[in-house]
Amino acid sequence: MLRRLVTWRWLGALLAAALYAVLSYHLGTWQWGRYEGKAYRNHLLDLHYAADPRPIGGILHGTGFDLADEWTHVSATGHYLGPQLFVRNRPNNGVYGYEVVAPFAVDGDGTVLVDRGWVDNGRTARDLPDIPPAPTGTVTVTGWLKAGEPSLHRDMPAGQLASIDLAEAGREVGAGLLDAYVILDSERTAAGVTPPRPEPLAPPSRDLGPNQAYAFQWWGSMPVGFVLIFFGIRRELREERPEAAVRVRKPSIWEEEDVD
Repeated sequence: MLRRLVTWRWLGALLAAALYAVLSYHLGTWQWGRYEGKAYRNHLLDLHYAADPRPIGGILHGTGFDLADEWTHVSATGHYLGPQLFVRNRPNNGVYGYEVVAPFAVDGDGTVLVDRGWVDNGRTARDLPDIPPAPTGTVTVTGWLKAGEPSLHRDMPAGQLASIDLAEAGREVGAGLLDAYVILDSERTAAGVTPPRPEPLAPPSRDLGPNQAYAFQWWGSMPVGFVLIFFGIRRELREERPEAAVRVRKPSIWEEEDVD
């Protein structure tokens, strides 16, 4: 069998099997990484999501954001600055629309971007929907910290964002922003009033998805090419044996009776 393996035909098949095994290993590793990311998100949700709010100044210091603090329940007192921005193509409960974000000046702790919620699309892509205004005066907000998103590098109309990239949002509102944004839980004015707001975002998904199973499938398929080569060579060798060329058919019982 080893002598047959070193022929050009089977060496090519062996190379293809090796390349497939390497590809399967890396695809399995990629899927496992996605599974670990979702599992870590659920771990942070278990730690932070339902906890009592913590002052935002004790977590965000303008020196970077520790991803271990993501989904921390925070509170801040300050006031909203400038106009609200629309973040396009954002799903909420299975429907796409806009997320509405606004800069919020925290008393003594810088400016943080607050995601106030979601609104449905307008009649056309050019028509922005009507939204509740951000409250004026002193406001206390609570919400969950979330890391900023990568830029999609798209030219957007004024007042719109393609993603919650904090650098782009900061340029749009003309203010330096802290290194994470807040998904709004509640807001209350100094008079104790809860102002109208866009529709709250759905809670974060805890679904781990199929990535773990996909990783095991890719890793389990790594030896498939080598197994096929083994059986292919064995079949060739069997077919080349002299006894395989001539097979004597045993006569049926009816043929034996005819001879008698």
